Amino acid sequence: MSSLTHFDAQGQAHMVDVAAKPATHRVAVATGRIEMQPATLALIESGTAKKGDVLGIARIAGIQAAKKTSDLIPLCHPLALTRVALAFALAEKGNAPQVVCTATVETVGPTGVEMEALTAVQVALLTIYDMCKAVDRGMRITDVHVLEKHGGKSGSYLATPQG
Repeated sequence: MSSLTHFDAQGQAHMVDVAAKPATHRVAVATGRIEMQPATLALIESGTAKKGDVLGIARIAGIQAAKKTSDLIPLCHPLALTRVALAFALAEKGNAPQVVCTATVETVGPTGVEMEALTAVQVALLTIYDMCKAVDRGMRITDVHVLEKHGGKSGSYLATPQG
């Protein structure tokens, strides 16, 4: 395992210098889900939530969040993103009706976009919570993680299936 890169030799936090790294095409895919009551999922699916199109608003929120990641994560580099896409899947998995969010983020640059993909997922799921909390305060955001990343010196990463 390599050492933590956000600390210098004296243990002080610092922003990693990526100036010497080549610009390569980088992609990260992250996912997460929000569990809810069956009636809440039906409300989202029907598009009749009081605040409007829940998934449409969550998609825009996730895109905005990916673009603002470096404003939220102190040592994260600001990046020129070339693509941010969010997809939602509604499912009745066992006793936990849920919305699964998957974010794909791309750039051509010297550092990866995993943080942007994770931030997009989290904010999209938080937006779903915000828009539906009047009818279901017990919703639960869970299983947020990177599914895959490509590009850069470290190459590709694919999460191992859980279960």
